[in-house]
Amino acid sequence: MRRRGRGLRLSALASVAACLTLTLSGCAEVDTTAPSTVRAEGAHGAPAGLGTVDCREAKCIALTFDAGPSENSARLLDILKEKKVPATFFLLGKRHIDTYPELVRRMAAEGHEVASHTWDHKILTRIPEERIREELRRPNDEIERLTGHRPTLMRPPQGRTDADVHRICKEMGLAEVLWSVTAKDYTTTDSALITRRVLDQASRDGIILLHDIYRGTVPAVPGIIDALKARGYVFVTVPQLLAPGRAEPGQVYRP
Repeated sequence: MRRRGRGLRLSALASVAACLTLTLSGCAEVDTTAPSTVRAEGAHGAPAGLGTVDCREAKCIALTFDAGPSENSARLLDILKEKKVPATFFLLGKRHIDTYPELVRRMAAEGHEVASHTWDHKILTRIPEERIREELRRPNDEIERLTGHRPTLMRPPQGRTDADVHRICKEMGLAEVLWSVTAKDYTTTDSALITRRVLDQASRDGIILLHDIYRGTVPAVPGIIDALKARGYVFVTVPQLLAPGRAEPGQVYRP
């Protein structure tokens, strides 16, 4: 029964994810800010820490994973540690954060950015304001409890957002992060195909969207990393991609 239930959950997530490309190609008009704009503006204000990478000079790209943690996340973290690559994890609460708390702690301890993908993957533009707040508050509370750090970034399910979501995010201290590269890994278990899709779309300041809940994704990650490093890319977290600027609550970021 547990295996059947997990299969149903993955199937539901896949059907939800199938709208991702449509969402970003015109289902909703969203004003977004590019990382290069944030960096330019940040250079004139009080700069955030650059860490070890300056994306004004380096050819940066951000690797992000949605909808975990999952039974595949430990292997993914092993790969990222071996390759010395930081990532940004947009985590789900129900059946994920509450099922794999030790992996949430590990993500933070190993230097990855831990962010929110809501509690139960509800489409925020379709639910009342009080439920939007609940979807955003619950994962943040749990992540803060587990890691000591409250997320400042979130990714709306399906990328669907609007003025009400922006306003609530601003009130709650959250910036929204979309993406520029999707492998559509919810449609295939072919790791080679996932790799090709990422490499075909990759560009400087790109934000790559993957899901470590799907069977074909984690095996594709080493090849993606090696190929992009060979092209001169430097992997960074989303905050590093924006530095010396910072993500501002209520704003939406996408290359």
